[in-house]
Order: sequence, then structure tokens, then C-alpha cells
Amino acid sequence: MTASRKLKIGMSLAPTWLSGEGWRRPDSGVEDLFFSDFYLDIARRAEAACLDFVFRPDTLFLRPEVLDKGPGFTSLDPTVLLASIARETTHIGLLSTISASFLPPYIIARQLQTLNWLSKGRAGWNIVTALEGQENFGLKDMPSAEERYEHAAEVTAVVKALWDSYPHEALRMDRATGTFADPAMVGPIGHQGTHVTVSGPLNIPAFGKGRIPLVQAGASPTGRDFAASVADAVFASTPDKAAAIELRHDLRRRAEAHGRSSSAVRLMPGLSLYLAETRKEAEDLFAESHARADRGRQLAAVSRMLGLDLSTWPGDRRVTSGDLPAPPASPRSRTHAELLFRLIEREAPTVSELLARPEVIGSGHWQVIGTVDDAFEAIRDWSESGAIDGFIALPGGSVGSMHLALERLMPRLVDAALLREAYRGTTFLDHLSE
Repeated sequence: MTASRKLKIGMSLAPTWLSGEGWRRPDSGVEDLFFSDFYLDIARRAEAACLDFVFRPDTLFLRPEVLDKGPGFTSLDPTVLLASIARETTHIGLLSTISASFLPPYIIARQLQTLNWLSKGRAGWNIVTALEGQENFGLKDMPSAEERYEHAAEVTAVVKALWDSYPHEALRMDRATGTFADPAMVGPIGHQGTHVTVSGPLNIPAFGKGRIPLVQAGASPTGRDFAASVADAVFASTPDKAAAIELRHDLRRRAEAHGRSSSAVRLMPGLSLYLAETRKEAEDLFAESHARADRGRQLAAVSRMLGLDLSTWPGDRRVTSGDLPAPPASPRSRTHAELLFRLIEREAPTVSELLARPEVIGSGHWQVIGTVDDAFEAIRDWSESGAIDGFIALPGGSVGSMHLALERLMPRLVDAALLREAYRGTTFLDHLSE
């Protein structure tokens, strides 16, 4: 990472600080979870810090059995939410998550181009293939990872073709001649593929100030290759620096194999931040947030990812690579399964240690539990080591942790020339291109 190349930083609009027991804190604001002002406050704070974008992850299913302890995957629709934020912000990018597995490409293209107009060029698409939810879209079984990415690649190509089918240059709006647009420049795409058939053209013109950036979430081999072929950035779980270095190197190599520049795809792992004034307070915050972690669900998660039943094992027994059976053919998350396999090979954790891992109780992201200084030093270290091009901030534990991340950590990064002091451009693509 050169001194002139700033980190690309996004802020999650998913209130990760309400996870676990965080929503029960007096200052959590959980009562406002389904009102736009809750998210607008976060977006305004992120824009004041000159971050590249705010980001709303999404799922298209709900597990009612977890709702007694927290919101789970309860959420507003990300694209509609970001449209409400567009009018109240001026610069920050608006990255929406839309599943390429379940939604038709015409709808995806139209929603995102609409958001792009409403925000004056600040829309972005986080392309996901989904891990669950097929029963809500008429599917009995979830396709394999390979099938999902094949489908996503075709859908992505169609979405891009639809955006090009009604170019901004076609608009004339000439009152004198009575010409609104040049029909010769607008035409069908005539796509007949393996998974989708779309005629086109799109019924909304392109915004005209650069393209809509694409982000891909996932780090499996198939996902890496897909990301390297189309994405501007990758949002992935990298629990340690070695994992990030390996992933970033591999993405750059794959990008070149697809005829792109090695720097065309940026690695932006999630960064889970449990921040407080002292390390002890941060450690207590993390412990309090996970005080009601369900051992049964933790054991089930390990079984799904590793095929290993630990239900009768004592907590102090170590889990070694020799204990591992053949990996499940279709783990719920291949990325998280591979992270756990590598952890066991490297550290041989006890059962208790394994069940407390973020990959099991959370998402497996890079994690800092400590002070703003601790977080700053970790980010600077990963940046100087060539492990990252940026990150997506996922504050945890309390709203105070979120405020520390945006109001104290980000200024430290500005002072170290790792984050911009002011916006230079006006579109999401402008920010990523600085």
C-alpha cells in the first residue's frame, strides 16, 4: 500500500452492535430499528468521516427460532432503505445487496439504476448468490456453489447489458425539435442464456457519470474467480492477516488471468470492532454481547461446517486435524468451513475455544477487541503488510463502539494519510478510483 493510495472504507448499515446482547443496552435505540432515521444517522456520521460508502447486507429468509434473543436477520429492504438515505446525503456511496440467485436481472438493473439517479451517481451493487432462502422463491433445494456462481455470472452480464441498452447519450430533451431521445441509440439486448432470457432494453437511461460499481461477497474458489472477473471490490471474511494476504494475492492473480489489471479488484474484508476506552472495557463488552450464546446452535454450526459432532466432547479436549472427517460435500458456507479447517490445523484449539470462535458464533471477520489505538495499529499493520485495500467497518457490542469507530478511529486514519480528508469526487466510482 503506497502512501498516496488511500484505504477504501465502508460502513455497515446492518446494526452489528445490536447483535447478541447489544440490543438490550439502554442506549441501543432498538425501538427505532425499522425507521429510516436510525440508518440516516449512521450514514450522516459516515459521510462526515468521508468514508467511501455505506453498505447494507441482506438475506431473503428469516429464522423465527432465534427471534427470542435478538433481531436475527430481520431487516428492511436495502435498496428501498438506501433510496430514503440518498436524498439526505450528498457524497457517500450507497452499496445495496441484491441476490443474483433469486431476483430477475431486469428488476435488479432497474432498481439500481433508479437508485443511481436518485443519488446522482452514488449507487453500487453488492452481488450475492445467497446461502439460504430458496423456499421463498419456488426452489426445493439450494443449487450448488458452482451452479449459483454460474447463474450469478450470467445475471451480472445481463444487468450490465441492460444498463448499456439505454445510454445516457441517447437523451436529447430538445424542446425546439421535439426530440426527447434518439431511438437509434436504444435497443434490445436479446439475451437467451442458460439461466435467463431477457429482451430489453431497460426503461430507464443510464445516469451518465461513470458506471455503477460492483462488489462481490464471498471467498470460495468459485467466488474468487467470479469476483476477479467483474468486481471492483470483494467483501470477505479474513480472520487473520495471513488469510487476507493470501486472498488479496489470489484475487489479483485471477484478475490478470481475466485480462484485467491486478489492481482492478480491491480486497475489503469485514472488520469487527469492539471498541471502548480501555482494553478491559472492550473485553467486557465482547463477553457481555455473547453472554447468551446458545451452545446447541454452536455445536450445530460446527457440525454443518466440518461434519464433526462435538456434543459429547469435554470442553478442554483439543480438536486436531486428525479428528476431522471428510468435509461435507455442501457446507452451508464453504468459506467459513475452510477458515475453521485452517484454524484447527494451525492451532488445535480446545472445544471451548473452537465454539467461541467468530466463525462459529459470528461471521468469521477480522476482529479487534480493544481501544481506538489498538484498532488503528491493526489497520496500519495490515495496510503496510499489503493485506488489504480497505475494509468494511462492523462495530460490535454497543452504539458507543460505533461512535468511537466513526468519530475517533477514522480521524486517526486521516492523520496517518490512510483515509481522505475530504471528498474529491461526487460518485461512488469516483471514490473507489481515488
